[in-house]
Amino acid sequence: MYRDHNCGELTIKNVGEKVTIAGWVQRIRNLGSMIFIDLRDQFGITQIVISAEKKEKLENVVSESVIQVVGTVLERSNKNTKIPTGEIEIEAQEIEVLGKCKNVLPFEVNSEKVGEVKEDLRLEYRFLDLRNDKIHKTIILRSEIMKTIRKKMDELGFTEIQTPILANSSPEGARDYLVPSRLHPGEFYALPQAPQQFKQLLMVSGFDKYYQIAPCFRDEDPRADRAPGEFYQLDFEMSFAEQEDVLKVLADVFRTVFTTHTNWKVDEAPFIKIPYLEAMEKYGSDKPDLRNPLIIQDVTEIFKNVEFTPFKDKTIKAIVVENAAEQSRKFFDSMTEFATKEVGAKILGWVKVDSENVLNGGIAKYITPEIQKDLEEKIGMKPNSAVFFMADEFKAVQKIAGAIRIELGNRLDLLEKNVYRLCYIVDFPMYELSDEGKIDFNHNPFSMPQGGMEALMTKDPLEILAYQYDVVCNGYEVASGAVRNHNPELMVKAFEIAGYSEEEVKTRFGALYNAFQYGTPPHAGAAPGLDRMVMLVADSKNIREVIAFPKNKKARDLLMRAPSKVHEQQLKDVHIKIVEK
Repeated sequence: MYRDHNCGELTIKNVGEKVTIAGWVQRIRNLGSMIFIDLRDQFGITQIVISAEKKEKLENVVSESVIQVVGTVLERSNKNTKIPTGEIEIEAQEIEVLGKCKNVLPFEVNSEKVGEVKEDLRLEYRFLDLRNDKIHKTIILRSEIMKTIRKKMDELGFTEIQTPILANSSPEGARDYLVPSRLHPGEFYALPQAPQQFKQLLMVSGFDKYYQIAPCFRDEDPRADRAPGEFYQLDFEMSFAEQEDVLKVLADVFRTVFTTHTNWKVDEAPFIKIPYLEAMEKYGSDKPDLRNPLIIQDVTEIFKNVEFTPFKDKTIKAIVVENAAEQSRKFFDSMTEFATKEVGAKILGWVKVDSENVLNGGIAKYITPEIQKDLEEKIGMKPNSAVFFMADEFKAVQKIAGAIRIELGNRLDLLEKNVYRLCYIVDFPMYELSDEGKIDFNHNPFSMPQGGMEALMTKDPLEILAYQYDVVCNGYEVASGAVRNHNPELMVKAFEIAGYSEEEVKTRFGALYNAFQYGTPPHAGAAPGLDRMVMLVADSKNIREVIAFPKNKKARDLLMRAPSKVHEQQLKDVHIKIVEK
């Protein structure tokens, strides 16, 4: 037996007992006459005391060694009220090294400054990094959140079903990871970007409500809030469901997770609905952080007759920041530098309004009394405020204004604290123009268009809206879903507009197309991101901190050395030859 107690459970009630515990040596303190060890496991820390005459028992014992200690529980004379075991210590009679550790560690495991260690080094030694108390607890938190989710989905009547990992390639908005087939030369599986088709097929199969905590694989560029390569999401689908039915489930799941695992304030359900176009207009993003009180307003008409070259023939947006007139010139210059160098703005105009309602600085000389009056009436410019102006082509200026809004909110510390502000983004465009000018799906290709077949037949594709929705929390998209297109003729037409022939639809989505011929219930679903959910609960800024073994920023697994080259015979087995560029 390696232990009869863990390192977090012994109390004053155990004084006098002979016990056996095991764990990692967190710290060794040699005080001459006595030597103290802080012994750690997943459950806590227990202090071990060794007399100087028994110091030979500490041979080969260094920090992060794994040891077994047999000894007697004593009451501590100097109690530590910060830990549950702080009233006791163990007087060691026997110490055995169960796992040696090198004398030199690549970094200090339990330092509070572990976040300052280069991330790639931490990921290379992730097994050590995970010993850090904060990171270790985050991974345990992830497990607890998954338990909460499963309990909630069970309460809501969902059935957990696993879907295949090896599937066919499908346009989901990102590049597929392809897996060559040995038995079928020249053919490939694709790792699923999401279990989209399978969950719809389950609805056709008569299952009423499905869910799974599903692994998803997308060959896309990394971001702080996106894990490169693979991630997990709570995937669910409902038969005989409309948009509102799904939104209720989403609100229930998020509120349950947040209220169970944090003490932050959580918005009441139902969350507010913001149409996509309104979100872009007011916040410059379809992922608005509603903790930020700033909004973007259009002032194009107000400046239409102003002889200011950067504004000429441009869409002009403005952000009013109350009580910001007191900011220094250095602040405004740094905002200008951020806008032009990091966001790509051609200009960031600004003006300060003093307590006497007099305009100063920036582009004040271009603002006539008439324009000032318009700005006061239409966008709420007032004394002691500052106003920032952005000008560019319509889509570009929305993105720029959105970035400026976020930056102002952060720099001026305007965001609400300790709160989860949630909303639904609805009424997404069904289609968008690609960079090549081609009509493509804007969101999920299996979504139901608003107006059905008539809309597909008669409307400009770029004006068609879809029954698609996101949940956004504190500036992060945390869930995405849609009412599904369950009509095969409508499905073919929707894909035809995006450039797919009927034959291509039947080839690429044959199972779904065929299944839709045999009685398909109306259905809808969504997929909250598990990693982002944990990131928000843990109040982490980096999604890699909430994943046990994440890839780095370049989508490399530095611990397992993946991706890697493989033996030539393995390539031959799957009928692949590497061609050098």
